[in-house]
Amino acid sequence: MFARRVKAAIAAEIVGIFNDTGKGERPVVRRGDGMFGRQAVAWRVHGDVTSMMVGGITSLLLQMLHPQVLAGVWDHSNFRTDMQGRLRRTARFIALTTFGGREEAESVIARVNGIHERVVGVLPDGTAYRARDPALLAWVHVTEATSFLEAWIRYAEPGMTLTDQNRYFVEMARVAVALGADPVPRSRAEARALIAAMRPELRVDARTREVAGIVLQQKARRAVAQPLQSLTMQAAVDLLPDWARRMHGLGATPVLARPLVQAGTLGMARTLRWVFR
Repeated sequence: MFARRVKAAIAAEIVGIFNDTGKGERPVVRRGDGMFGRQAVAWRVHGDVTSMMVGGITSLLLQMLHPQVLAGVWDHSNFRTDMQGRLRRTARFIALTTFGGREEAESVIARVNGIHERVVGVLPDGTAYRARDPALLAWVHVTEATSFLEAWIRYAEPGMTLTDQNRYFVEMARVAVALGADPVPRSRAEARALIAAMRPELRVDARTREVAGIVLQQKARRAVAQPLQSLTMQAAVDLLPDWARRMHGLGATPVLARPLVQAGTLGMARTLRWVFR
């Protein structure tokens, strides 16, 4: 009885993080007639709450290093007052394209494409940008897919085969292509090569530092969840490539602290898997 109450309380907290219950949102029902199917690697990777939360924050920290991607968020969203809402909408998009039916996935992709059409502007240096730029969409895609996969390997499946890792990129390419990204990596090696090729375009300025601060310092919905929130942020920074941590001025996780961060995150992951088992 006590265990059931604990499970219910934790589950309700997690559901509240990923679903706007005030708008009647409920967890996405898993269907086998969607973009991937039940045997997809994406079903494994995207079905783990902890690694998705950690990987999601890591991907945001990578994405904002591209000035044009950052400008689209800065100029066209209310992230400064509703970061939780932005993260929730992103998580729901991933859930619908991964686990929803074909019509649900196509509908949410069409909606995002429509939003992107309206996101255009000019950087402070005069450079024009548009969210529908295939190269910018490719950067968002590759950093997201890579971060989710790295978090999954670290906190759920350390022995994941290279074959399955490559399958994951092939599967995720379907979403990227539907969103208009180009080039789209279809293997782990291609993903690494794309990130390396785009690194010369990355920058850090006052706006980057402000957005990173908002992401990393956001508070949990309830005080009781704040320790887990803080642990998630530490794990996300720890997952960043060394060069990205240096760009953000975050530095590497101290040698003595790193095992504690990873052990704590593993413990959180096991607890949440028990809750949703």
